[in-house]
Amino acid sequence: MSEQVLPPSWQHVGRHDLFPVSRHDDTARFDFLANLNGYLAGQLSPKVKQAYEQRVKPAFEKAAGRPPQNRHEVRKAMAGDPTYQTWSALRRSSMEMRQQAGRALVLRQADALIDKARQYNTGDDGLKLDPSVQVPRYASAVDIHCMPGGYHTELTADDVTAAANYDCGIFATTGGMLGRYNDGGGQALAQWLKEQHPEFKPRRILDIGCTVGHNIVPLAQAFPEAEVIAIDVAAPMLRYAHARARALGVNNITFVQANGEALDYPDGHFDIVMTSMFWHETSARAMPKMLAEIQRVLASGGLTAHLEQPQYHGMDPYEQFIRDWDAYNNNEPFWSVMHEYDLQQMMTEAGFDPQRYFETKIRGVVDRDIFPVASEKGEDHGRAALWTMFGAWKA
Repeated sequence: MSEQVLPPSWQHVGRHDLFPVSRHDDTARFDFLANLNGYLAGQLSPKVKQAYEQRVKPAFEKAAGRPPQNRHEVRKAMAGDPTYQTWSALRRSSMEMRQQAGRALVLRQADALIDKARQYNTGDDGLKLDPSVQVPRYASAVDIHCMPGGYHTELTADDVTAAANYDCGIFATTGGMLGRYNDGGGQALAQWLKEQHPEFKPRRILDIGCTVGHNIVPLAQAFPEAEVIAIDVAAPMLRYAHARARALGVNNITFVQANGEALDYPDGHFDIVMTSMFWHETSARAMPKMLAEIQRVLASGGLTAHLEQPQYHGMDPYEQFIRDWDAYNNNEPFWSVMHEYDLQQMMTEAGFDPQRYFETKIRGVVDRDIFPVASEKGEDHGRAALWTMFGAWKA
């Protein structure tokens, strides 16, 4: 029997000057949730698949005379299975508990967090808020991934609590697989550029949907001479992101409140336009508009790169069904349809040369002192998040 690998304790989370001050019970709550998530993924999820293979699928085949043809048939067939019901209910509860733990930590010190953010933000032109920017309905109609009020809700003036909640909880949700500062995606992109395109030296970089800046900070650090713009529609995220970046000593990022559907930048302005885990939280109407805007503002020879979960094409119906759980149970309404898209076709329609389109796998970068090296071969990359990266180089 293989050894069960436990997630790192939340006490190892990367703390910066904006990070909420925690107590023993906060760490205990997040550690419980990280281990619960690990149990659901590593121990109970295989039993859900076993229930499908041994009970649900044979029963479906007996009734229909054929195996399930798509994830929708699998979902309907699995809905009454007790093993799946247990796993699904626990997973939903873990997401709700994660939000409760984060909000309990953050709201009791809301005034202190807001005051500290003001100290970094006041008088710094690296933060540009625009109250006229409207939060799109797709970002406000539901509490995305069970986050009360979503990314944008403000409880008081200069609020940063939604952002602080997001920042403090994601380490537990992912079991540390995004690194100490939850920036493993941005680090992976910076590393990919360094290894695969060492000659590429961007002058201007744009991150769309930056939230608290987890993944744009590593790009700004990798290219300190570049002008970096990070946009989002949510003011609480931008206030926190700007203060967080400054607290980490990163000063070449300007955080701007803006909508990626209508970018206020000239044609060919940026050498890199990136997103990270962003598209599944947009909409079917917004995504083509944004891709067209990205094509417009990207310079000749520039790169657009996007980190996402893998598309469903060629994937087994059961695997699609399990990945589709977030669409039906984790308040991710665009998740399902987004992962059906032909991304190359979408980018071609946005104006990119299909011959310059690419898809690759990319692993997040984890911290060796959090995840000890498993062998002499080096870092245990098996414990890091694995994503699809798609994009294109502009002719």
